[in-house]
Amino acid sequence: MSQILHVVPTPIGNLEDITLRGLNYFKQSDLIICEDTRSANRLFRMLDIDLVNKKFLSYHRDNEHRMVEMIINEMQAYDFPILLSEAGMPGISDPGYLLIHNCIIKGIEIEVIPGASAVLVALVGSGLPCDKFHFEGFLPAKSGRKQRWEFIKNYPYTSVIYESPYRINKTLQEMQMFFSPEHPIVICREITKMHEEYIRGSLSEIIEQTKDKKWKGEIVLVIAGKNLKN
Repeated sequence: MSQILHVVPTPIGNLEDITLRGLNYFKQSDLIICEDTRSANRLFRMLDIDLVNKKFLSYHRDNEHRMVEMIINEMQAYDFPILLSEAGMPGISDPGYLLIHNCIIKGIEIEVIPGASAVLVALVGSGLPCDKFHFEGFLPAKSGRKQRWEFIKNYPYTSVIYESPYRINKTLQEMQMFFSPEHPIVICREITKMHEEYIRGSLSEIIEQTKDKKWKGEIVLVIAGKNLKN
């Protein structure tokens, strides 16, 4: 069995954000465990990585529980398996944890290399305090959602949430039940891409400013903590 699973973050938008080490691991890899094999193939081609002698295995949230044992067994036949997510760091609101956890149980070493992360880019770019923060990921669609908002409302430091462009307006309206109109928030959109955008202001200002906006691209919502002193 291969002794190391290499966890490699991928660019969240701008291809130039791939690291030299990441490129080198892409070239060395012979087994690529990824969310979408078509996307991974496309990324490798765009980075001019030779696909000869490389096998791609699909590993995503809908199959991770039934695939994890098979993947670990498959890794035995390969010298340099790598784990990718669709974008950013595997395991951060993406599949990865279950495979990594089970590899560790079976004595397989995990090597994680640093790279792109929408959480950290949005947090720093928001201009809100970032010495301490809470990463919520995606809020639950229904059950438990109110409890999560209550937690974020009372959390003393900055919170970071992932949101869909199809739900962001509804989420902003929903926030009015938990936060004052003056509460500072930042919407970060299309991070690292051509149309990257940061919308900063109070909750009420941003609702008014974006009420007719046609949202596109992935969104990170950064919310000031309860203890923020203006």
